[in-house]
Amino acid sequence: MTSVKALLFDVFGTVVDWRTCITAEFARLAKKNDIHLEASRLADEWRAQYQPSMEAIRNGKRPFTRLDILHAENLDHVLAGNDLTVFSEAERACLVKAWHRLEGWPDVSYGLQRLKKNFIIAPQSNGNISLLVNMAKAANLPWDVILGAEIVQTYKPRPEAYERACDALGLRTANCMMVAAHNDDLLAARNTGMKTAFILRDTEHGPHQTKDLKPESNWDICAKNFIELADKLGC
Repeated sequence: MTSVKALLFDVFGTVVDWRTCITAEFARLAKKNDIHLEASRLADEWRAQYQPSMEAIRNGKRPFTRLDILHAENLDHVLAGNDLTVFSEAERACLVKAWHRLEGWPDVSYGLQRLKKNFIIAPQSNGNISLLVNMAKAANLPWDVILGAEIVQTYKPRPEAYERACDALGLRTANCMMVAAHNDDLLAARNTGMKTAFILRDTEHGPHQTKDLKPESNWDICAKNFIELADKLGC
């Protein structure tokens, strides 16, 4: 892997444990408002709107729109679908900002510190810049640079999302490795010429996860966490 100069990371699910954190935010607001709700189910329903909400942007039917705005729209959709009208405007805004406060998996901060010694490390996420900056502060993520979606002006898995991120670093795709817990993300990255590393996050979607339970192709590296990735990359 001597040609690899930069590691670009998927964030939601690969770097941070979104489901546990968003579930806890829903549970906190339910307790505050003295209501009963299925916090984990609402977290899953909110996340399920993520890819569909970006599709109109990917296919050119909607101008580029930051993920914070899409998250707010998707939250309104989920709350309306569950007849949840108790949350105030401020509480809804707090829920949207919860994505800025997500916590990393236990191996992440230390693993990134090790990887940073030998490589440029950066998020290559569908998250917007302010979201990723705030998350880095909250979760102690020592990125060298933040490549938010505003940099590429589209959303993965469009090839431009990967190509423009590499170009922003002054590198060719062949000199960058995509690190992700999602096989489809890695396939899209590999199709642009990037190297690939699969990270196992088999509880991202909770105890009944049904996808991304194993590498589904001959990715350049497969590791169970960032510490093993650092080992395999000689960091």
